[in-house]
Amino acid sequence: MSWLGKLVGGAFGFMLGGPLGAIFGASVGHQFDTGMDGMAGESFNPGDQQRVQMAFFTATFAVMGHVAKADGRVSNEEIGLAKRVMDNMELNPELREAAVQLFQQGKQADFPLTDVLRQFRVECHRRTHLVRIFVEIQIQAAFADGVYDAKEEKLLLEICAQLGVSRFEYQVIKGQVQAQHRFQQSGEQFPPKSGLSKLEDAYAVLGIPAAAADADVKKAYRRLMSQHHPDKLVAKGLPEEMMQMAKQKTQQIRKAYETIRETRGF
Repeated sequence: MSWLGKLVGGAFGFMLGGPLGAIFGASVGHQFDTGMDGMAGESFNPGDQQRVQMAFFTATFAVMGHVAKADGRVSNEEIGLAKRVMDNMELNPELREAAVQLFQQGKQADFPLTDVLRQFRVECHRRTHLVRIFVEIQIQAAFADGVYDAKEEKLLLEICAQLGVSRFEYQVIKGQVQAQHRFQQSGEQFPPKSGLSKLEDAYAVLGIPAAAADADVKKAYRRLMSQHHPDKLVAKGLPEEMMQMAKQKTQQIRKAYETIRETRGF
């Protein structure tokens, strides 16, 4: 079990501090009457990586709830996405309940989004790959109900601005998320999606134009695989529970690359 998987009680929120610590503590502290009983002898002084893991976990589910409520209602699809993320993380019962509570807190009108994002950015210490993964998850949350509402778009642009993600990069990530969704579904549809449309989505998954040179296709593939390598992301602070999500992402990237390679014959 990872360090994050051992978290119990509001004391851990105190260790993180700031608005993220307060939100995390409120989400888990009420669940335990015994606090840290039975865990004596273990060291819970979080190092840099552990702080980032806690911050990422807390911000991910709380902001996801805020994005889901941006259009005024939380759809069953948006709730389903949050549950799928929890399923992929294989959270223990306590952390799953904490994630649900974080999602609920994010839906509140007084949710301190600016303060949460400011601390999250500080805790990440310029780990741009983690910030990108975080933004991808939030965009997926906005797309979950099949409608990309103008209010959700405005909120996501605000989130990106707070995290230092440019409008251009946001558009690139948004396009990749849309393409990934279509590309994944194309393999599940019957009759299958047309070869041309699937190929177009494959290029979009890699974030390159169809006219890109073979060398640029390979370069984009290697860059994305490096950015989303599960072990590298965990080393930089991605919670170990999210490794499965990172693995799924690399599988999509590899499948898109293979689709392009088969078409080009290299």
